[in-house]
Amino acid sequence: MEDSSFFNRMIGHLRGTCKYYTGYPKDLGPSQVIHFTSEREFVNLPHEGFPVVVAFTIRGNYTEHLDKVLEEAAAEFYPHVKFMRVECPKYPGFCISRQKKEYPFIEIFHSPTHVANQGRVADPNITKYNVKVMPFNYDVSPYGFREIFKRYGIRTSDTK
Repeated sequence: MEDSSFFNRMIGHLRGTCKYYTGYPKDLGPSQVIHFTSEREFVNLPHEGFPVVVAFTIRGNYTEHLDKVLEEAAAEFYPHVKFMRVECPKYPGFCISRQKKEYPFIEIFHSPTHVANQGRVADPNITKYNVKVMPFNYDVSPYGFREIFKRYGIRTSDTK
């Protein structure tokens, strides 16, 4: 009986002090993953000044794993990086415009800049932007996101 309480104290201490404890359940709080509803909402996200990680998904076994990874990464990098999930069967036009054939896939949108030559624009209130898009081809885990952010110099914290 005493061994059981020692074990519980040891596990409790591990959960409380170890930053990279991988056991479940994790207390991630409310979901920080944004669900795609419109292209207009999506276009506004990079202009808030934060990188946006977008997962283009369809229903399947791997998608359930990806959802857990996105939740964990969104909780870790919130509010400096936004995470969004697009269900491609609901929004086929947006997914087809990305010109990918294999699902799920992840892309990172960051660093919006004004286009110098606006060209011919139907509405003078429309401003064109260039946004850098990187395919995500690292390990699908919070560690993989951390590594790609570090490699491409994407700011994920308030360090000055």
